[in-house]
Amino acid sequence: MSVLTSPRGKVEVVHCRRTESQDVYCIKSLIRKFTCKLFGKLNIIYLLEKANLAVTLCNDKEEIMAQATFLDYPNWNVAKQDDWVSVFRELDSDIPCTPLNTLFMHLFVAVDEYSVGCCKEILRTVYKAVPELHFIFLIVPSYMSLGSTLITVFDQVGNIPCLTYEEDFAVHMCHRHSHYPQLHVRKARVEDHDDLMPIFMRYDTILKETYGEYFLAELIEAQDEENHAVVCEVEGTAVGFMSVCSRVNMQLLHECFDLGPFHGLCFPHPDDVLESPQDLSVRRSQDAELRSSSQGSQKIVEELQEPVSPDTMENIQGNIAREAASEEALTAVHSGNVSEPEDIEKLSDISTGYAQYHHVSSRSLASLILPEEPVHFRPIYRGASAAFCIQLFCIDEKYEARSLDFMNFVFSLFSDKNFCVISLPHLTPEFFLIQNFVKMVPFNTCTLEQDLYVFHRAGLLKSIDIRFATLLDTPGVENLVSTLMLNKSILEDLDHYNKARKDPDIEYIRSHYNIEDFIYFSHHQREEHGHMHHFAFNPIFRHYTKFFLKEILRLGFKSCLYYRVYPKSREGKFQNPYAHSLTSALHYLVPVRPRRQIVYPLEKLGINAPSKAVSKDPMSYALNHTNRKLTLEPKITVNAKIIVVGASSVGISFLETLVFCSHMKFNNLTLISTHGLPGKKLLDTEQRKFLASDHCFNDKDYALMSLCSWVNVVVGRMTGIDRAAKHVVLSTDKIVPYDHLILCTGQQYQVPCPTEADISQHLTNREVPNSSQRRYTGKVPRNHFTLNEEEDCFKALTWIRNNSITTEGNIIVYGNTIDTYTTVETLLNLGVSGSRIHLVQPPPASTITCINNYSVESAVADALGAAGVTMYRDAILAQWNDGLHPDPIYSASFTTPTKPFRLQCSMFFSFCEKNVDYETFKALNDACLVYDSRLVIDTNFHTNDIAIRAAGSLTKFSSRYYSNEWTHSNFSSKEVGFQLAAAMLHLFDPTLEPVTEPPANLDRLIPMYKGAKIQGGILPGSYHYLHIAKPAIPTPLEVQMAQPNYGLELVTGSAKNGTYFRIHINKYKMVETITCLSREPFPASNYIRLFGQHEQLLNNLCARYDENLITDLYSYFTEPWCLALFHDRFIDLRKELRQILASKEEEDLPSIEQLAHQIEDEEINPTEKPRQYLKRVFEESIYKTLVERSTLDYLHYNRYHLPMYAWPGII
Repeated sequence: MSVLTSPRGKVEVVHCRRTESQDVYCIKSLIRKFTCKLFGKLNIIYLLEKANLAVTLCNDKEEIMAQATFLDYPNWNVAKQDDWVSVFRELDSDIPCTPLNTLFMHLFVAVDEYSVGCCKEILRTVYKAVPELHFIFLIVPSYMSLGSTLITVFDQVGNIPCLTYEEDFAVHMCHRHSHYPQLHVRKARVEDHDDLMPIFMRYDTILKETYGEYFLAELIEAQDEENHAVVCEVEGTAVGFMSVCSRVNMQLLHECFDLGPFHGLCFPHPDDVLESPQDLSVRRSQDAELRSSSQGSQKIVEELQEPVSPDTMENIQGNIAREAASEEALTAVHSGNVSEPEDIEKLSDISTGYAQYHHVSSRSLASLILPEEPVHFRPIYRGASAAFCIQLFCIDEKYEARSLDFMNFVFSLFSDKNFCVISLPHLTPEFFLIQNFVKMVPFNTCTLEQDLYVFHRAGLLKSIDIRFATLLDTPGVENLVSTLMLNKSILEDLDHYNKARKDPDIEYIRSHYNIEDFIYFSHHQREEHGHMHHFAFNPIFRHYTKFFLKEILRLGFKSCLYYRVYPKSREGKFQNPYAHSLTSALHYLVPVRPRRQIVYPLEKLGINAPSKAVSKDPMSYALNHTNRKLTLEPKITVNAKIIVVGASSVGISFLETLVFCSHMKFNNLTLISTHGLPGKKLLDTEQRKFLASDHCFNDKDYALMSLCSWVNVVVGRMTGIDRAAKHVVLSTDKIVPYDHLILCTGQQYQVPCPTEADISQHLTNREVPNSSQRRYTGKVPRNHFTLNEEEDCFKALTWIRNNSITTEGNIIVYGNTIDTYTTVETLLNLGVSGSRIHLVQPPPASTITCINNYSVESAVADALGAAGVTMYRDAILAQWNDGLHPDPIYSASFTTPTKPFRLQCSMFFSFCEKNVDYETFKALNDACLVYDSRLVIDTNFHTNDIAIRAAGSLTKFSSRYYSNEWTHSNFSSKEVGFQLAAAMLHLFDPTLEPVTEPPANLDRLIPMYKGAKIQGGILPGSYHYLHIAKPAIPTPLEVQMAQPNYGLELVTGSAKNGTYFRIHINKYKMVETITCLSREPFPASNYIRLFGQHEQLLNNLCARYDENLITDLYSYFTEPWCLALFHDRFIDLRKELRQILASKEEEDLPSIEQLAHQIEDEEINPTEKPRQYLKRVFEESIYKTLVERSTLDYLHYNRYHLPMYAWPGII
């Protein structure tokens, strides 16, 4: 916040923020004729789309006072976008402007009365936001004066001609030192104590309480060769302090962190052990191939040992650093001078370090703890320490953005050190200084509560040249990527790039990904979209990654960059964490959400179908993106360790929501799961699945998310929680520390416990003890299967194929859930004869069946009979193998209400009632978390431990809510996960409004989520089944239909014929339930979009049904008129139309919404029926025109998805 005072004495409290699209109208209102003469006639939206930085100044009422727009190339076309540097150096060689330290002002507007103050405040904010920036240029026609505002901050430096007009333009410059200068850094003196103590006390009082009031003066006095104290000052006053020390506990750092990228922070030594003996033999053969290129780098090292002239030094810098940073299309060449020649000494010591660094960084993004894999080899470094550490650092918040000014000076104090390190508690918010450091990856065994950050001396290089790659760069790129796992792929793609360049399939990207969340697509030409294949960057320059990306866009005449991550299975095991090469830059891009696609009836649409570029379905990939606007956009870094236990739909939805928060960077997301991330496609997508689906996520969804790029994956089972130490104990005895623990393990099918009843005694169900609450503790038979995840299904499928189950032996399927039916259908589809399948159903726990629809159940029962499957009802498992050793199972005995029976068995599937896994229960119980048949939570997902949250079927609401029938199981798992993430984001996201405590009378109400509860699958008889319903307490369908306010039931077709389609319309005329049973596949994703729609929106569905105009709902919902209903942005159109009707468009008339309320409250009594009255008012007012215009704009903007609709002008 700042205060501006006008010449007339008026005062305004102002603040700066990033310009948003809704600011355009106000910006236009501030443009004057003089503005157009200075900057030209501008399309403001287009300018904001291409701007690197746009800043808006607002007052405390959020009224826009001023706005400025900055780009990284000049306006008025005085120089080419990719070659302006040479033009400006010819203008004045004394101005060391480079792409790194220069921006150009393309627009400035302000309220006249405060224009001077607004201009200075915006420039100060820009220099603070971009620490590398030193010059802002303003280019105007030479005949124009700058006016009374801009002339106060810009000085003319010369004239240059225009490339397109025969006139000269004046170049004006604004320098950093006039607004937010670099800080003067010097050695600390005792008299600085009084200036510094208030700054220290503002942040922390612990040091004073521990070491006394004069600890700082004592620290300054204690300086020696190993310890130095440094201050930065402004006008003679110390505003920042740094204490550095050359003593570093290298042994501890080597034990806790993977320092391979920086050679262990040590100088090379002949006795260093850098590779395991096994890898060494392999490496020697690889080194032979790269010997020619490595000789070049050795020569550079030798030359650096000798004194060199300044000219030669500059050339050597360029040669060394040319191998330090490379990209598929552009190569960075560092060729500038720094304050001291020592800044580049021994840079070549880490010239090959990135190879190790990339391996580590990849592992940090998708690490796996695999108990069967050997421990990774750790290098041994015997050289002297090359690092010093920052012990204490503090700076006035006003000057925090200049924190890096310390680094040149402190490196000069330790001329023999190449690295500066700092360790911080991992919950410390990321401040300006460490944003330039590289965060090191801890080993899995690290127990330190600190994060380690490293900065290399060469990172102080400021003049960086970036250019297009050529074939001549191949040796340098080989040297850079020689030890990367993808080095061959990178080199092959580099060669391919030099032969042929291919733009991304932008039509497909636009139609399949929400890229328009980040750009206005129509303002970007096709050739302005670029595709990155690979990205390799030396870690010492990692803080320049965003600059590198910005230069790629400028030099390539691009405005958008895309990077794809394709799904790739790790051979024989889990996800491959090395599936892509952009690991080091991925956090500087934003993940783009995939768009839900319409399933088109292509044959019925004919020539009105979308283009093949839209309707095609190639290999799915996760899309990451950056553009010119994002290159200078900071992200909020969250280092808190967020541990999710369980890869259930709730847990995946939670992680998905956090990952796709584009303005945030979560560094420590971890998933603990028995089988890692789902979506490995172990079962062919064409095969029937053993388990029913809840339609939350499928294999394609997992591929489109690529969670393994953002989430650490720990493969294992949770066996304990240490709440005091805040870590989770795994079955492998490893521990995973947490700051926030999220429990989403759900419930699983359990091994049934036989009653041990002897059927030779002819016992009935009434005479045997109830074993449903007992837990099976014996050895699980090898041919017994409980299917809970895809891995379980794959294991069962493998057993079937390896043991000839399809041709011989009986299979028993035990249970009464929908999964029993989908499993039986899968077995039949695999070729198992129906006569060898026995479906045994235990007594139901309630009167509600798993399908809860008699028509569907009877059709499935008939199909089972036709296939020869034998069904047994109300049967309780008595014994395996007549009470003998049960492994493997040869026979199973059951009791019934009448007489018992015994079945031969080659394979036993159990789908008894789901429950919480015993190991999970024991871990929760031992941790003293409140457990009452399920884990108890409140309405904010909290357990009785504030650091532990839980969600999903694992949980129940506390008894104080008096809602025992309502649990998360009643709701959509995907929505529950989203709401859990939304609750967590309030802890980390400062852009969100603070959560207000609910009123006292509402804090006992449980949340009611509105998303549909869905189940589906393929049932016996090859029936494709889908059921969509409102969240509700389970009730028999017959009881629901008997209610007086049930609504309408619309049914077409017959369940037995496989043409059954049922829609339930509630009393409010909204679609509340959909049930489909068809022998032919149908577009389930389309039908899910019908839930919650008003029947009139479905083309007056009820009226047409009553008039017998609808005989087949399947056909009805493939007609072209309804395809817009299935469009992912149709909900946005509905919201926009609702907003129009709720807004007051005419001053003397109420809105349509207000009229409806007035009629309801009987404030007005129209002579005609209310509906007719509202319709007449609507048609006679401006609302009709606004609604039509909005609808046509929607169809026009989404015409690539909806070409089957006509609008004015296309006929």
